Amino acid sequence: MKIITYGTFDLFHEGHYNILKRAKELGDYLIVGVTSEHYDKGRGKLNVSQSLVERIDNVKNSGLADKIIVEEYDGQKIEDIKKYDIDKFVIGSDWLGKFDYLNEYCEVIYLERTKGVSSTQLRNQKHGILNIGCVGAGRIAKRMIRESKYVSGINFDVVFGRTEEHIKEFANDNDMEYYTTDFDDFLNKVDAVYIATPQNSHYEYAKKALMVKKHVLCEKPMTLSESETAELFDLARKNDVVLYEAIKTTFAQAFKRMIMYAKSGIIGNIRDVDATFTKLITDKSLREYDINIKGGSVTELITYPLIAIFKLLGTDYNDIDFYPYFDSQTGVDVFTKIILHYDDAIASANVGIGVKKEGELVIAGTKGYIYVPAPWWKTEYFEIRFENQNLNEKYFFKYDDDGLRYELTDFYISIVNGTPNTAVKNRESIAISKVIEEFLDTYY
Repeated sequence: MKIITYGTFDLFHEGHYNILKRAKELGDYLIVGVTSEHYDKGRGKLNVSQSLVERIDNVKNSGLADKIIVEEYDGQKIEDIKKYDIDKFVIGSDWLGKFDYLNEYCEVIYLERTKGVSSTQLRNQKHGILNIGCVGAGRIAKRMIRESKYVSGINFDVVFGRTEEHIKEFANDNDMEYYTTDFDDFLNKVDAVYIATPQNSHYEYAKKALMVKKHVLCEKPMTLSESETAELFDLARKNDVVLYEAIKTTFAQAFKRMIMYAKSGIIGNIRDVDATFTKLITDKSLREYDINIKGGSVTELITYPLIAIFKLLGTDYNDIDFYPYFDSQTGVDVFTKIILHYDDAIASANVGIGVKKEGELVIAGTKGYIYVPAPWWKTEYFEIRFENQNLNEKYFFKYDDDGLRYELTDFYISIVNGTPNTAVKNRESIAISKVIEEFLDTYY
């Protein structure tokens, strides 16, 4: 009688052992599937503490598994059941009903889990709960709090804002325990802050938080000045705290893989990068059209095209040209094309809040090119294309919801493990602020 079960088996504990032991008792041969890192991330299971090798060793050391396999993709369970001629599929009761479809292939059994113990609890006991406070109560803040539910080890229970009535409503709507209009009071109640206010306020809030040794996750752009962004990174280093610019694209698995392929030489030498991000915003009462807080297409959107360009071509461009179109009513730029000149390459970034253009990313090389369709800033699919179309390759990686859970996970891991941010390098954030500053100095 062959039995099969699956799991992450992170921080192997009594509950894992009990499931395996009871599964083994249902037959005479137990196969255990351990999820790969890529599969875990693809299905939104974040904050796994141990590597695949360590988790396989966890199962092996239990002495209960007759065979260990790696689960790498959706649909593999059916293939494994057929391949290994499985009689019973066993899984914990917290998945009750989820795998009933497998009854077509074998018997499905849900085992009651051991109460009072889980990998999430162990991670929380090991690292503690990170209390993150939210600065601002707008659209992106609401999405971040919703996405935070997918990341274990953190709480969003405190919000700061200037208008008490507004933040009280925000706190109630998002089940937050505390709200305040006093920033010092706010900082005393949190371990880290997430800054989601208009761009022109990021510097002051981030600086105050870093000065009292709070970790900071700051929405893009970090600041509107090269020197201010550099100052914040220096302050974070001196106070031994983590500072992240929240450019969600850079934390997506597909984007990381796409950059890796592009720089590997598979398409030859990169000679041109063309990145576009536009969204039509018709309500001119919104902050994007407020010139007093530095609204406009560049401050709102340019971070995304620039991070792609800087990762592919570096930050040492020789020259830069701006071609903006302004709204006559509000004075903000509603479409801007930016051209960056390098020694042996050129890049163009197109952004707009009042003009619509196909939001794609194209990386042209001497052997081929990479095409990322709209919306490329939520990268989940890309193609590597060649003159000989038979050589073309397509790649797909799951991207959940807004993708904010990925940057939040990286932020958390950097704090608890003491590791640096590798998704957005300091020099890239500083270079982005430099471009924005030059644009504002020229046209505002």
